[in-house]
Amino acid sequence: MRHHHDTSLREPPKKKVTKEGVKRLLRLFSFIKPQRYTFFGGLFFLVLSSLVTLVFPMLMGDLLDSAQSKSLDKINRIGLTLMIIFVINAVFSFFRIYLFAIVTQKTLALLRQTTYSHLIKLPMAFFSSHRIGELNSRISADISLLQETFTTTIAQFIRQIITIVGGIVILTFISLQLTLFMLAIVPVIAIVARFFGTYIRKMSREAQTKVAESNTIVEETLQAIANVKAFANEAFEMLRYKRKTDEVIDISLKGAKWRGLFVSFIFLSMFGSIAGVIWYGVSLVNQGEGITTGGLFKFVLYTVFIAGSISGMADFYSQIQKAIGATENLMDILDEVPESIGENENPPTIDKLGTVRFKKVGFNYPGRKEVVVLKDISFEVSKGEKVALVGPSGAGKTTIGALLFRFYQPTGGEISIDSKPIDDYDLSELRSHMAIVPQEVILFGGTIKENIEYGKPGATDEEIRLAAEKANAWEFISGFPEGMNTIVGDRGIQLSGGQRQRIAIARAILRDPDILILDEATSSLDAESERLVQEALQVLMQNRTSIIIAHRLSTIRNADKIIVIDKGEVRETGTHEELLALEDGIYKNLNALQIDVFG
Repeated sequence: MRHHHDTSLREPPKKKVTKEGVKRLLRLFSFIKPQRYTFFGGLFFLVLSSLVTLVFPMLMGDLLDSAQSKSLDKINRIGLTLMIIFVINAVFSFFRIYLFAIVTQKTLALLRQTTYSHLIKLPMAFFSSHRIGELNSRISADISLLQETFTTTIAQFIRQIITIVGGIVILTFISLQLTLFMLAIVPVIAIVARFFGTYIRKMSREAQTKVAESNTIVEETLQAIANVKAFANEAFEMLRYKRKTDEVIDISLKGAKWRGLFVSFIFLSMFGSIAGVIWYGVSLVNQGEGITTGGLFKFVLYTVFIAGSISGMADFYSQIQKAIGATENLMDILDEVPESIGENENPPTIDKLGTVRFKKVGFNYPGRKEVVVLKDISFEVSKGEKVALVGPSGAGKTTIGALLFRFYQPTGGEISIDSKPIDDYDLSELRSHMAIVPQEVILFGGTIKENIEYGKPGATDEEIRLAAEKANAWEFISGFPEGMNTIVGDRGIQLSGGQRQRIAIARAILRDPDILILDEATSSLDAESERLVQEALQVLMQNRTSIIIAHRLSTIRNADKIIVIDKGEVRETGTHEELLALEDGIYKNLNALQIDVFG
């Protein structure tokens, strides 16, 4: 398999911080609303702990000054105050972290639930144009990424702002001259250092990408080793691998060079600037410019705090870029219009559905406008009638079923049930009166019982067993050691095609629909399975409006009416005998072919 990368390990998308992006990010805060009091509680403790932290350098400087006063009492008092401050800060930090965790977990759960609920309400056209893996990663990876934003990024940002603003205000009180000197050098160095670091991280990411590409070559060639050997392409693959790994050397060495320069720069500039501040401060102390040794110590500690916070701000910017990237992906889903939009204000109540009518219905799939799937299709299926749709593959038969279920909207014409347009009905209620037995039965990975019960959640064990008996499924189910509690495996892999079909039929029988669609229900079965499935289908179709989409004509001889569709148009209509009587008819030709093939 080519280029198989785990989406959970992907580098989160980074987007430019634009006004629109920030607006979308702020939309996320509507999900915090239910937790707003807890959130403000966390903010309160965050502000308190940040302010308490700012007291620490002040007391440390006082402690240093108290050494000169030779008063042991004062030294002990300041030492005790420092200990109390540490304890208070620890308590504040605990509450901040715990309250933010509550807000984060509940907000993310609400975001996941909202996104998932919205996702499964989206129309089929949306799923036709999106890859399932991509949607899955939006709900898992992208939302997990936002966890960091809610838990740490916001907290760190507020803490850094308080530290920078509060620190600079305190510094000006200690010494205005020294503050101006510090502001001229430290922030500049902190910002340069930060961007330096970002560039080095980019280099290291590029190196990782190249390593991943070289690993892909190994994975591909070993998976297709028979092909490599059959084409005697070992030398070609070795060269391909060598080229990739050589690229890794180039980028890694380039990265190492910049990393060396970065470390040297940081060492020189950070220590140089701190040394510069101390040198200038000592000269002020020496000249008696109103600053003590303790005051200078306070100043240096505050300077270190501020430099760290300025450096952290760039990290905050990078986190916001990632959060905007993740939010855009989620908002794209939440901005999609769900199926139920545009419902009738007062939908007709449904007792029992009966007659289905297609009138001049046209259709083409949203992603492929130029391909006409259905063209002016008109037919009627009366209540309780069994009608078969026949025609070559790709003639548009399955699409008729999809339109009846309102998976898609027709591009022209009208579909009505009992003389009312199907758009007037409430969508969920309409579908609850219909059932489909598809060609490709995909079961859920649970038990046989759960899969049958899906037709009518909450059905009794007796109802489920009765449905299984009517579907000719009880015999093989009771043959399993676990019976109804047999796990069917991923997508029903543990069961044969015929067994899966009969479980799908049992599900439809349990639903007891008014309108039934059978889509190629026996096309891939062996003769014995087909006989059992056919019997089950006859039971299922009794007294309901049934539309049978079929390839194999043997399955539809008993239909009340057969509609032949070719190239998206209705070509012939009649009973089996009537259509056979048509000179050079499509049905007659198909029938002759199938007698040769299956006869």
